[in-house]
Amino acid sequence: MDAAVRVQGPYRITAPAQKSRSRRDDGMSDTNGKTVRRRKNVDENGGSSRNDTEDDARDSNESAQEDDDKSTRLTLMEQILLLGLKDREGYTSFWNDCISSGLRGCVLIELALRGRISLEPTGMRKKGLLSRKIVLKDSAPTGDVILDEALRHIKETTPNESVTSWVEYLSGETWNPLKLRYQLRNVRERLAKNLVEKGVLTTDKQNFLLFEITTHPLSDGNMKTRLIKEVQEVVLSRWTNDVHRMDKRMLSLIILAHASDVLENAFAPLNDQDYEVAMRRVRALLELEFEVEAEKKGSDLMWAVFEAFQK
Repeated sequence: MDAAVRVQGPYRITAPAQKSRSRRDDGMSDTNGKTVRRRKNVDENGGSSRNDTEDDARDSNESAQEDDDKSTRLTLMEQILLLGLKDREGYTSFWNDCISSGLRGCVLIELALRGRISLEPTGMRKKGLLSRKIVLKDSAPTGDVILDEALRHIKETTPNESVTSWVEYLSGETWNPLKLRYQLRNVRERLAKNLVEKGVLTTDKQNFLLFEITTHPLSDGNMKTRLIKEVQEVVLSRWTNDVHRMDKRMLSLIILAHASDVLENAFAPLNDQDYEVAMRRVRALLELEFEVEAEKKGSDLMWAVFEAFQK
């Protein structure tokens, strides 16, 4: 048989074609006349050396990150209101008189997390958190109407005021008539409208005996379900004994949701055992010495708001 040509049946296979096949087997291929080398990662058993476990972990992390991004579209105030709203009725409990001040605390923390305000330095006298005044760091608008209104009030006020004072001013719960102009009005209604614009709630009206009110029933249950699940996971499967390893926003949500008397709504679906564990860990957070924790790490203003609601 000719060395250059091998005949098998009706087909003719030439030596160069066999060579080309060998070249491809060695990881070489010709593309537009150029040789492109392809790396082949093969393990001892002839399979791919890519670690499937690492791929699964990466996919899981990407999915978790995507969920986190969706959750952080809501401000702290919107998250607190969403936890407090009744799904079908579309309004908060008439007996809840804590959510108003809790939402104002959220406003201060949200501004601090966005780098707009902070507490004044402790100084030589080592002032306590509630004795230190709020100072303006950046007056640039945040893009949120409620936050920008509060930021404008803080900017225009001299001398500076403490966290406790600002919670009272923004809530309208002050005996000083000159400070009533700082009150943030219709906060719940404005937050509900924000959630309507984001597709989370819808608008409806409900008749009572003597009056009619505008309600905002739940439209997209996925957002609230995801928020509740995230709160539950933080105090159960993702719990850490080091409070400084917790996400500041989530830590603030848990403590201010408790102060606003809406945290129970997030834990209601849990079974008895998980509920007991969750509440025990929340109590552990509430029993922290916020003055001590502020000295270690984190936003002083955030800890000051926590301290204000503990008093």
